[in-house]
Amino acid sequence: MNEKATETASRSLKLHGITLSNYYNILKTILIEKGMEFTEEHASPSQEPDLLVRSPMGKVPFLETEQGFLTETGVIIDYLDALGEGPDFYPADAFARAKVRELMRHIELYIELPARRLYGEVFFNRPASDEEKEAVRKLLERGFASLGTLASYDPWLAGNQITYADFFFRFTVSLATVVCRKALDWDAYNEVPNIRELLERLNERDSVRRVMKDQQPAP
Repeated sequence: MNEKATETASRSLKLHGITLSNYYNILKTILIEKGMEFTEEHASPSQEPDLLVRSPMGKVPFLETEQGFLTETGVIIDYLDALGEGPDFYPADAFARAKVRELMRHIELYIELPARRLYGEVFFNRPASDEEKEAVRKLLERGFASLGTLASYDPWLAGNQITYADFFFRFTVSLATVVCRKALDWDAYNEVPNIRELLERLNERDSVRRVMKDQQPAP
């Protein structure tokens, strides 16, 4: 993409979603980290025809560009990366790049999605059964253990370079540890090796601080 086209794409980016969405905050953090210009527009998940035109499954977040709309966080991350603006949070090496994608996919499938099964109990006062909790705990134990095998934590998730996987980690694994504490009486934040240290390191970044501040209701 030439320089003029890249500038046009950046100026027209609009992120749709809600600030309580972990996937929204992943994308917002990346946009800030890359120094890209963007605007935000509130959009809640729904099956209303107006939203389905822009996000066919009625999910948020989604990204509006001059060429149309994009859905799915991983797809949007790759689009932002392809625009070539700001720092590149993928390694240059093809295998290392694939390992970053593997980490993101692993976190989504084996940590975020199991934890999401208990969001109703933790955030929306919809109690889950003991059987469901036990099933989720087993899945999360396997997910955290296998992440420990895949990840480097030296000092970032994939090694000495911060990558998109770290931003993905910050807003998914952090929620999973809240689920563990509140629904499973399990202090995964402190008990699972390396989790606390990486989350604390990421919390020091200006982009994450801005995103977390924007989650707070206006006074």
